[in-house]
Amino acid sequence: MAFLADALSRVKPSATIAVSQKARELKAKGRDVIGLGAGEPDFDTPDNIKTAAIDAINRGETKYTPVSGIPELRKAIAAKFKRENGLNYSWEQTIVGTGGKQILFNAFMATLNPGDEVVIPAPYWVSYPEMVALCGGTPVFVSATQEHNFKLQAADLEKAITPKTKWFIFNSPSNPTGAAYTQDELKALTDVLMKHPQVWVLTDDMYEHLTYGDFKFVTPVEVEPKLYDRTLTMNGVSKAYAMTGWRIGYAAGPIQLINAMDMIQGQQTSGATSIAQWAAVEALNGTQDFIPENKKIFEGRRDLVVSMLNQAKGIVCPVPEGAFYVYPSCKGLIGKTAPSGKVIATDEDFVSELLESEGVAVVHGSAFGLGPNFRISYATSEELLEEACRRIQRFCGACK
Repeated sequence: MAFLADALSRVKPSATIAVSQKARELKAKGRDVIGLGAGEPDFDTPDNIKTAAIDAINRGETKYTPVSGIPELRKAIAAKFKRENGLNYSWEQTIVGTGGKQILFNAFMATLNPGDEVVIPAPYWVSYPEMVALCGGTPVFVSATQEHNFKLQAADLEKAITPKTKWFIFNSPSNPTGAAYTQDELKALTDVLMKHPQVWVLTDDMYEHLTYGDFKFVTPVEVEPKLYDRTLTMNGVSKAYAMTGWRIGYAAGPIQLINAMDMIQGQQTSGATSIAQWAAVEALNGTQDFIPENKKIFEGRRDLVVSMLNQAKGIVCPVPEGAFYVYPSCKGLIGKTAPSGKVIATDEDFVSELLESEGVAVVHGSAFGLGPNFRISYATSEELLEEACRRIQRFCGACK
């Protein structure tokens, strides 16, 4: 009898975590490495949020919390959905988890049976298919190609849906591409979903506040209110509020699903950290003035990276609408010989040779389900981004 569960054979380690770990190891050995793999803002958590956490400690808010979150935070979440998205959820329809990952995992654990299919647009965040597989479901991938700016087309979604489809995962702005859907683009997808009442929508809005220029964010239920009874709207404080380490994700949806997720979480971790929850209350209810300021900085970094990458031989980098990633194609380098003498046969070869040759750590696109591309996180200083892009230009120019 095997000791480890069969489910482990269905999943792979996180490629983004692996790249960040590799960069740390090389740095520890004295290598000059610029890590562009982590999806984490380099800004500090705003002072008002940190103060709220300290105040919570001093008030003695250090005990177990209700599994689904403290009422104050759940009410702040319901108010946020109403204020920013025009969505009416009671606070009992909300749930707080230890990061967005737990929200997603619990939703799949609560709903998936063997044979259930989950439609996932590719490129996708690396954890989506692994979570589905761990929970017994079957990931069904649909390509959102560079030709369409990495946005899923309605006809392709229609083809992917079968009688076994239980969930459709939607992420805008996207990790890894930064692509974000306009109201019209999203309406084309919700029109398809309206024809398939067995399909639920899990919308990951984690990068909602990080869109650039005049782009206006919309979420599926906002575009098609008739999807309300079969949509889980997920978000969190990690990205816009620079609170990655606080580990607070949240969602709202039909009460039957929320109660099922609460039951699973009650047997798993129970409530998220009490102090982090009080900090999240302040994040949602307090001043939002720093968000436009941070967005402006991110937008400047995006423009810098896109411009410099498009000057690299063999690289084509689209301009994303949001998040803090670019997803350039390295197709022009496939088949070339790297300075080491190795032939670059795949995007994984490209990123491996780039790291060894120039000390720039990025993530290969095939890890996200679509290549030959690579993902760069520009959530770091302009100085480092400029140096990293110069190294990429040098590496590409040296490939023959």
